[in-house]
Amino acid sequence: MDSSWLDFLGLLVRWLHVIAGIAWIGSSFYFIWLDRSLEPPTPDSDAARKGVGGELWAVHGGGFYNPQKYLVAPAALPEKLHWFKWEAYTTWLSGSALLILVYWLKAGTMMVDQNVAVISAGQAVAIGAGGLVLSWIVYDLLCRSPLGRNDAALGVVVFGLLVLLAWGLTHWLGGRAAYIETGACIGTIMAANVFFVIIPGQKRMVAAMRAGRAPNPLDGARGKQRSVHNNYFTLPVVFTMISNHYSATYSHPYNWAVLALIGAAAVLIRHFFNLRHKGIYAWQYPAAGAVLLGFTGWWTMPHPVPLPPVHGEVNFARVRGIIGQRCVTCHSPAPTFAGITAPPAGVLLHTPENILNNSQRLYQQVVVTRIMPLGNATQITEEERAVIAAWIKAGAKPD
Repeated sequence: MDSSWLDFLGLLVRWLHVIAGIAWIGSSFYFIWLDRSLEPPTPDSDAARKGVGGELWAVHGGGFYNPQKYLVAPAALPEKLHWFKWEAYTTWLSGSALLILVYWLKAGTMMVDQNVAVISAGQAVAIGAGGLVLSWIVYDLLCRSPLGRNDAALGVVVFGLLVLLAWGLTHWLGGRAAYIETGACIGTIMAANVFFVIIPGQKRMVAAMRAGRAPNPLDGARGKQRSVHNNYFTLPVVFTMISNHYSATYSHPYNWAVLALIGAAAVLIRHFFNLRHKGIYAWQYPAAGAVLLGFTGWWTMPHPVPLPPVHGEVNFARVRGIIGQRCVTCHSPAPTFAGITAPPAGVLLHTPENILNNSQRLYQQVVVTRIMPLGNATQITEEERAVIAAWIKAGAKPD
């Protein structure tokens, strides 16, 4: 397939992924809010006699709504039931397609970092795919074990294992790919919760009712537990989706710990909102989350690595030669580096004007965060970084 069509396909898949993710996360947030906001009906009301465990009145868009939740299920099911599943499936399928298009098909560039681990592109893809499968198996077994009956203890263990997963991935893959793969693992757990637990349980409950049997309340309990887990997973997953724009996080020497701190802050903030839906304003949770984020911001501030002394004259011609050898293979209108079909972030460095206009970006990415060249695929040297730094500090002037 022509590279321009491949890029356009990636655009469409990314667009679909974002839209589906909004729908899925939005429904998750709404139903957690709804579940926590329900009030029990008065004992002598029609709702109570029908088996309604909670209800509320809401106004939106000029209309009034009266959602009701039954203790187990209504006495008779309506013919038409709406199933909340395709939002999850579409998000996971589009996200997997995007992962393949952007990372797996370009693993040698996008996933492998020889400074992290000397592995092949195939091994990098195998590590990523293996993480998706293994993370779900371990998580599901934990939920079905005796530990699954203690939500707090289960949450701590799952969080700890996800941190361990991030640690492992950052020791095998480039930082950006490790973050994306960690998010993909969490997203896989979320979608698998819907596909393997929530929807099958709901189908069994519906089938039992239509057969005149009482539904198994265990199916409802398991579905609710996994739904709550998905709700807490949402904010960390969204962060991993946007993390590729913030190299200070994934390029940090302890990038796995940075991800853990941001994930913990996200969970604490989400917990505050879940409690608030019950009328409990536990401000210590967002306060703790803010402290963690503040510390993370301070911790990830740029700390330039000492560079070797520069020998010889530093001028634009020398800098342009380095950039032409180490950067232009990717940052040109028609990249020649294997796996790159368009200049990353749209940055062009193939002309003197482009280099001058992007001098500060060069300093940040090549000298400060050192994230570029990605995975140091073009083998830029420390002295070459020092030459670029010296030229920019001198004013980034043309000869």
